[in-house]
Amino acid sequence: MIVWLNGAHGVGKSTTSALVQQLIPASRVLDAEKVGETLMDITPGLPATDNFQHWPPWRPLVVETARRVLDYTGGTLVMPMTVLVEQYWSEITSGLAQHAIPVRHFVLHADQDTLRGRIAGDTVLGPNSPFRLRYLEPYAEAARTWLHAEAEVVDTTRLTPAQVALQIAEAVKN
Repeated sequence: MIVWLNGAHGVGKSTTSALVQQLIPASRVLDAEKVGETLMDITPGLPATDNFQHWPPWRPLVVETARRVLDYTGGTLVMPMTVLVEQYWSEITSGLAQHAIPVRHFVLHADQDTLRGRIAGDTVLGPNSPFRLRYLEPYAEAARTWLHAEAEVVDTTRLTPAQVALQIAEAVKN
């Protein structure tokens, strides 16, 4: 099984995924961003883009990587990754379904003011990351149009990462 943690950049997916992994036996964290980073390391580089998710190989490579890891290890993969393009989400979930890999899709949500505050205090990419700020509106648009309908939404606005992780782990166990 895959427990996919989606949501705006800066909402707490990476922090929460590590905590979820500790709560679900036989689970591992697989960050699909590493697949994108591998593509970014190709030289000469692939065609210019502002987001590696736009490269057509990224989506099937995420599916294949997850499938191969699960075939090797079994258990559960916890995957923190923002996917805001509905077509990309459909490609990933369809690919996983072809291999009979179930996905529990959670969207970590916080209101815009909370997100801006978290991004302002970010110690990973630095305060007020232009990258993270650039995706606030695309996240809001995806949430309004398709994303929240495709997932179990966890409002993180007033919860700690540990509380969010516990809520997700309990949902997966039930």
